[in-house]
Amino acid sequence: MLEPANLSHLASLCGPLNRHIRELERHLDVRIVQQGNRFSIAGDETARRSAARLLKSLYAEAERGLTLDDIQMSLQPSSLDSGGDDAAGVRIRKKTVRARGRRQAGYLRNMERFDLTFAIGPAGTGKTWLAVARAVEILERGQVGKLVLIRPAVEAGERLGFLPGDFSQKIDPYLRPVYDALYEMVGFDRVNRLIERGVIEVAPLAYMRGRSLNGAFIILDEAQNTTVEQMKMFLTRIGFGSRAVVTGDITQVDLPRGAESGLRNALSVLQSVAGIGFSFFESDDVIRHPLVRKIVNAYDKGKGASS
Repeated sequence: MLEPANLSHLASLCGPLNRHIRELERHLDVRIVQQGNRFSIAGDETARRSAARLLKSLYAEAERGLTLDDIQMSLQPSSLDSGGDDAAGVRIRKKTVRARGRRQAGYLRNMERFDLTFAIGPAGTGKTWLAVARAVEILERGQVGKLVLIRPAVEAGERLGFLPGDFSQKIDPYLRPVYDALYEMVGFDRVNRLIERGVIEVAPLAYMRGRSLNGAFIILDEAQNTTVEQMKMFLTRIGFGSRAVVTGDITQVDLPRGAESGLRNALSVLQSVAGIGFSFFESDDVIRHPLVRKIVNAYDKGKGASS
């Protein structure tokens, strides 16, 4: 029985034509029958326990309006085996962003504890998403005065001249994922106002040279595509009262052949340095369409077979 009984919350939980319930049944191999706020579950004992826990957890979030994406995210292996860590989250003005699984929860703790955090793992594991959420939270608390979000501007170096348009148009495609996260966290109009006021700065990595960033939350995204020199340059930009997060996937390096990834080098050089947090994600932590996790696993197996 789900308490307190609320018809709109139950409708949100079950979804249109019980689509959310059908998704839970399909993934967990159970049969769920609803009568009001009472749910009976048939199936393997372990599956029944997982289904009951998920129903309670999702019902607690039903007030905000659940989507099929929310149901599928709750069914990721990292969420099913979270051991309660999915209670960890980030509270910002527009929404609450919750950790999905123990590695995401540990990543949030690292960003709270350390002034510099590295997050390494495949696409779809929430590295950039959670970093932006934490940055917005700390900005709203008044703990920093500025957000600086940085990406290497092109795949292999920062040669922008061949692209059409002015400078803004040239770099925009490479920074779009960061903008998208900001818009969803903060809202389109507010993000643009904060950018106009200089509170939020989204820039290519080359623009950091010669600067010292004090009182800021700094995110370097797609850091696997930095060179060793660029990574060192970025890390030495961190000023007083600042925090930095470096995210990347060392299996997706797009640098020219023979160039060493600055992210891979930094992991080797900085592992023994006190005061730095490291979070490592795996394919089981992918929080996207279930096929994404399968695709990541397939490529990992293929790489092993060919090596």
